[in-house]
Amino acid sequence: MTHPTGPTPPHQGGPPQYPAGGQPGGSQPGPAYPGPYPSGPQPAGPYPGPAGPPPGYSGPVYGGPEFGGPGYGGPPAAPPTTVCVRHPDRATALTCTRCDRPACPECLQSASVGAQCVDCVRAANRGMRRWRTVAGAEPGHRPLVVPVLIGLNVAVFLWTVSQARSITGNYNSALFDAWALAPGEVQDGEWWRVLTSGFLHIGPIHLVFNMMALWVLGRDMELVLGRARFVAVYLISLLGGAAAVMLFYAPSDSVAGASGAVFGLMGGLAVVLKRMHVPAGQVISLIAVNVVISVVIPGISLIGHLGGLVVGAAATAALVYAPARHQARVQVIALGALTVLLLVVIAAPVL
Repeated sequence: MTHPTGPTPPHQGGPPQYPAGGQPGGSQPGPAYPGPYPSGPQPAGPYPGPAGPPPGYSGPVYGGPEFGGPGYGGPPAAPPTTVCVRHPDRATALTCTRCDRPACPECLQSASVGAQCVDCVRAANRGMRRWRTVAGAEPGHRPLVVPVLIGLNVAVFLWTVSQARSITGNYNSALFDAWALAPGEVQDGEWWRVLTSGFLHIGPIHLVFNMMALWVLGRDMELVLGRARFVAVYLISLLGGAAAVMLFYAPSDSVAGASGAVFGLMGGLAVVLKRMHVPAGQVISLIAVNVVISVVIPGISLIGHLGGLVVGAAATAALVYAPARHQARVQVIALGALTVLLLVVIAAPVL
């Protein structure tokens, strides 16, 4: 609908005419309208945006320095890049939960809480008391003494075979005559025989059985006792078997073999199992069977076997039952006293 005559309504013609300083929608004076009209006042500061800030707003406004206006200092600087303390060429955002130093994943190890660098882990391990066996040995070592002893026994056997030119009659060799345990020869001053006789064997069967027993028993005993203590028990067991032979055999008899030391390991293993509260029935049965064999089969030194068995068990007991305080000192004193006692027994027939 149109009006042919009369003034044009405000909503059909050009822009509405507002009085200077007035507001749209009325003719009463009021606050200045901050619009883009020449007749109204302009904002005194940065343009606050299309609608202006709400009452009480004190934050950044459109056109201010925060939005690139006057006083804008550029984008914020990037945080400095941290590098691993052990690898300066590697950037990392990880840190050690203990020392708070930056570290790369390679230099961190998982801990109960977070991760620790290898330096902190190493320092903590140095101050931590390491776990030891009942004899005071550090665990984790591979058997070394047992293979060496087996190698020595095999080498001596091959030497006697070469001299005697017979694998079953190797006892006819010169080395066998010089090293076998003969009480009369020991009384004449050839004291080395009490030890060297333990590396001689009469025939291959004798050697194989003793070396198999040494391998089976010796590996566990070496791990529990440690290398040095294992050598001490082995040699003291040899002395125990030799002392029994010196006491009960005739001067003209001759004995050879590692059986005294092997029986000492049997007795020692039974003591270790008892100390660790582990059933030792199988070891005791093995000892009983070997004692019966020593009685039934002729030519086997039952006396030497029993001497090594008793002394080996006593030496091992001195190691595993030593008090935790001053354990090493007590062990040395006990083994030293036992060795002196055996030497006195061996020398007794001479005295």
